Amino acid sequence: MRVLIAPDKFAGTLTAVEAAAAIEEGWRRRDPGAEVLVAPMADGGPGFIDVLSAVVDGKLLSVTVRGPLGEETPATVLLAGETAYVETAQACGLHLVEPKQRRPEDATTYGVGQLVAAAVDAGAKRIILGLGGSGTTDAGAGLLAALGATGEFGQLDAGAAGLAGLSAVDLEPARDRVAGVEFVAASDVENPMLGLRGATNVFGSQKGISDERKPEVDGWLTHFAELADRKTADKKGAGAAGGLGYALLLLGAERVSGIDLVAELTGLKQKASQVDLVISGEGAFDFQSRDGKVIAGVAKIANDAMRPCVVLAGKVLIGSREMRSMGVESAYALVDAVGEEQAFADPHGSLATVAERVARTWAR
Repeated sequence: MRVLIAPDKFAGTLTAVEAAAAIEEGWRRRDPGAEVLVAPMADGGPGFIDVLSAVVDGKLLSVTVRGPLGEETPATVLLAGETAYVETAQACGLHLVEPKQRRPEDATTYGVGQLVAAAVDAGAKRIILGLGGSGTTDAGAGLLAALGATGEFGQLDAGAAGLAGLSAVDLEPARDRVAGVEFVAASDVENPMLGLRGATNVFGSQKGISDERKPEVDGWLTHFAELADRKTADKKGAGAAGGLGYALLLLGAERVSGIDLVAELTGLKQKASQVDLVISGEGAFDFQSRDGKVIAGVAKIANDAMRPCVVLAGKVLIGSREMRSMGVESAYALVDAVGEEQAFADPHGSLATVAERVARTWAR
């Protein structure tokens, strides 16, 4: 039996690398002679560098940057020749701030700009940024400020709230700082930055912005866009990572699918064609899994290779019809198999246990 294991992270419990190891361990208990290929996945959010550093021939550059609320935060840039890979969540991720301490209107992407500057100083001519998991909604103004952009009667590095009093914005110093550098924004989000489908209204709640505050925050971002470039705010992906996509588009970035990029770098298509079964997974297999996420991308590649795809997840929150429409044959939930308490108390062991049970059904 030949098996490809290609999970996403199980948010809050296991990285993609750890999840893949747990699935392999469980499968081998039942089928020790199996030929197992492991390809941890990411869609641009947390885990992006962890996954890519295993397959990209490069070196890690350690950098200390400003976190979302100004605290010193360790981060890394993956350097491979003249290409640099940046995981923006390392500098502005929601996971960096405890829930009770979150101030989403003040959170900044300044640290992401510091990562970009470090990559440029290290000789990068092409910077690929993974966008996702951010705790910010500042339209990427912090990133631009870290690269030299300035504003009058406002603060570009003080989160969305700092944009309220702006009367003018000068982006040229930032553009000069990165002149000659190609940017690629890798993200699963196609939303524009403003309006009902924009960064604030769609993603603000998960970052802690109340429904009552959303109109004002969206207004701040609209004001900033009117000073910087209103048309760009309507482009696909401008709303990614709280508008960080918008700032990168202002710098001339190309937007690509995060899962497609990672799948290409890990050789997922070739691996899928060599196996009998593809296994993916994530913390919650739900309706959001359909839109540019890891499971949807892995399932499509499996189907293109005419291989069955099954999913192991902490929770399975969609029905069989929706699964089949994505190309997923079956899905197995840890909470159903071992209980919610055990699934969170021992995520590695629980995932291995479920993988062993899945092998009873699928191993030949």
